[in-house]
Amino acid sequence: MSQDQTPNNTQTEPHNPVMLETCLKELNLKPGQWYVDGTFGAGGHTKALLNQGVKVLAIDRDNSAQQYTESLEDNINFRFVKGNFRDLASHLRRSGIPEVAGVLLDLGVSSMQLDEADRGFAFRKDGPLDMRMDEASELSAAEVVNNFSQEKLAWIFFKYGEERYSRRLARAVVEARHSEVITTTQQLADIIFKAYPKGPRTDHPARRSFQGLRIFVNDELAALSDALSAIENSLSDGGRMVVMSYHSLEDRIVKEHLRSSKRLKSVYKKPLIPTEQEISDNSRARSAKLRVAEASVINDILASGEVAQAKNETQLGGEDHDD
Repeated sequence: MSQDQTPNNTQTEPHNPVMLETCLKELNLKPGQWYVDGTFGAGGHTKALLNQGVKVLAIDRDNSAQQYTESLEDNINFRFVKGNFRDLASHLRRSGIPEVAGVLLDLGVSSMQLDEADRGFAFRKDGPLDMRMDEASELSAAEVVNNFSQEKLAWIFFKYGEERYSRRLARAVVEARHSEVITTTQQLADIIFKAYPKGPRTDHPARRSFQGLRIFVNDELAALSDALSAIENSLSDGGRMVVMSYHSLEDRIVKEHLRSSKRLKSVYKKPLIPTEQEISDNSRARSAKLRVAEASVINDILASGEVAQAKNETQLGGEDHDD
C-alpha cells in the first residue's frame, strides 16, 4: 500500500507487493506457525507467505478485498477476517489462535483503492468524495468537507496532512461550499489547486489535504496505535513484527511505540528502505519505510521485573535500617 497515485490498473492484475522479499526475510518464517497479514488488500503478501509453508490469518476492513480470497478458500492454512487490524486480539480469539509467530502491516491506502475512482481516494480521478476504507462506516470525506467548521478542516489538513497552507485551503473550501455542495474528488482538488500559492511544485497541491482527510475519516493513526499494542500481546516469544509505512506520521507512531515498549525491540536502529531496483520495478515503493521488531521472551521480562523489584525492596530495607 502507498499514497502514490499512478495510472489505472485492473483488479484482475493487482500491483506487486512492496518490498516483498524483505518482508518474508524479516518475518523469520517458521513453517507451520501462524502469521497475520493485517492489511490483506489484493493478497500479494499473503500468497507469498502461504508459499513459504506458514499459516496465515488475513485481515482487511475493505469489502472489495474479499474477492481476492476466492483462490485461497480451499487452502487449509488460510483464514480471512473482514475487520480492522486494531481489533487483532479479538480476531485471534474468535479464530482460536492463542498467539502468532509474526505480524505484517502494510499501511496506508491500497493500490486497488486508489485505482477505483468511485472509492473517492484519488485526487487525479473524478469520483464521489468518499474515502471510507470500510464502506459501512458512517463518516465520509464529503460529510467532513461540507459540514465541519473552517477551524476543524484546517486542523485536519495540518495535523494529518502536514499541510503548511491548511488555514488558507480550509477557508477556500468553506467559501466554495457556500455556492454548491462539494460531492466529488475533482471539485475538491480544483478548489485546493486554485487556492494554493503559485510557484514551482514537485507534487499536486491536493495531495496532503487528501491524505489528511483520508486519515481522519478512517481514524488510521489511532487504529495503528491500538494494533501495535495488540501485536505486542499476541506475538509468541521471539515473534517478529514487520510494519511498512509511507509517511512520517505513521512511521513516528511505530518508532515511538518501539522505543517505549517493554517487549518489542527494534531489530535495526533505522528503518529499511527499498532498493533502487525495487523503486524502478514498483514506483509505489518510493516512500516506503520498513521497521522490524522482535518480541522478547516473556519470562525474561518477568525475571528482569522481579530483579528490579528485589533491588528496590533491598534499597528501601537499607534505608529503613539506617533510620
